[in-house]
Amino acid sequence: MKKMMSKKVLGVIALALVCVMAGTAFGMNRPAAQAETVVVTSPFTAAIAEVRDSVVGVNNYQIVNNYSNGYGNGGYGNGGSYGFPWDYFFGYGNGGYGNGGYGNGGGFQQPETREEKYGSGSGVVIEKEYVLTNYHVIDGAHSLKISVGDNDEKLYDATVAASDENKDVAVLYVPGLDLAPVKLGDSDSLMVGDWAIAIGNPIGFTRTATAGIISALNREIESDTTTTDRFGRKQAVTNTMIQTDAAINSGNSGGGLFNTAGELIGIPTLKYSGTRYSGAAVESIGMCIPINEAKPVIEQALSADKPEVKTGEASVNNDRLGKPRLGVTIRTLRGAELTDGQIPNGAYITAVDENGPAAKAGLKPGDLLVEINGNVIGSTEDLMAQLEGTNAGDVMKVTIWRPETVEDAEKINISYKGDYIENIEVTLEVLEEASNT
Repeated sequence: MKKMMSKKVLGVIALALVCVMAGTAFGMNRPAAQAETVVVTSPFTAAIAEVRDSVVGVNNYQIVNNYSNGYGNGGYGNGGSYGFPWDYFFGYGNGGYGNGGYGNGGGFQQPETREEKYGSGSGVVIEKEYVLTNYHVIDGAHSLKISVGDNDEKLYDATVAASDENKDVAVLYVPGLDLAPVKLGDSDSLMVGDWAIAIGNPIGFTRTATAGIISALNREIESDTTTTDRFGRKQAVTNTMIQTDAAINSGNSGGGLFNTAGELIGIPTLKYSGTRYSGAAVESIGMCIPINEAKPVIEQALSADKPEVKTGEASVNNDRLGKPRLGVTIRTLRGAELTDGQIPNGAYITAVDENGPAAKAGLKPGDLLVEINGNVIGSTEDLMAQLEGTNAGDVMKVTIWRPETVEDAEKINISYKGDYIENIEVTLEVLEEASNT
């Protein structure tokens, strides 16, 4: 009994000593933990801080027609999804299919042609005075400007140094742009699950950073970049892209997809907003051009002589009143861009003067003028140029693309199916009112 009691007493004493020691250890550690503050940051913080200021805005300025008593500002911008399953989110535009639209008042008097910002995308400085972006961001530009800071705080004239429309890549030369270039990564070394950081200017929110992972590699995506005819109708080109779930929105096009080392690994180019046939909602599926695909274009730009930069023209007036005209009211329609190549580009007819030259020749609202006297017409400016120097009585041979059905010509509610009609002869007349062309 005494031995058993002794063992129990010794066990209790040993347990007490252990507890005292543990208590002493905890007590000794507590002040040290309070004295040392540990800050845990995300794996993206340092990378974003390193490259964020090297992401810029790319503004595309084009020649547009304005009318003193006709169509108002807004019109058909370039920012929405156009009802298609993918967005090439070139930029947020001015109006889109929403605000603005057609203004008040009738009549189409004193058309004024001037340069306006058509849309905005993003770009990344890859060398001093050189910016990498998407081709579709700068496509059709009359002039280009690089914006730095909020609300276009600083603007720099830019021009294309090299481009590849099929790859949807362009490199711009920007004299005076003194921002640190980013490092180019190796997109061939990427793995599914790697962290990904997208930085760009979605809907004007400059240098916005979003993060996610590489969702998939070598996605074969069809785009509409190769012209199949002289009027802009296009066939699909398949590009291999990086898929990411990092948030990408309108205006991100041409910006940067980075890894956590701050290296540029891709160019955000498009996002899916629905399935091709069902229209079901889709989230977090964005596609980026691998940086290795862009490197040949970058090398071409950096090895060539620096190009001359074209600055924009503030305004050019084109008043057709009292001059030979077709007798149509028109607007530029970049059909190949808006409809995935199903409709060509051209000067779109929204109205035809009764008993005017075009009406006599059989032209109708909804027709798209694509060629005059053998010259391709891709915009209202091209048409105006063909009318300069003409006289009343001159005959123009016109090619149009005519949709099968026209629900509303003014709202461009037309079918995608249609045919070209060639060699329509239109005899010019002098008209004093009604139409603008």
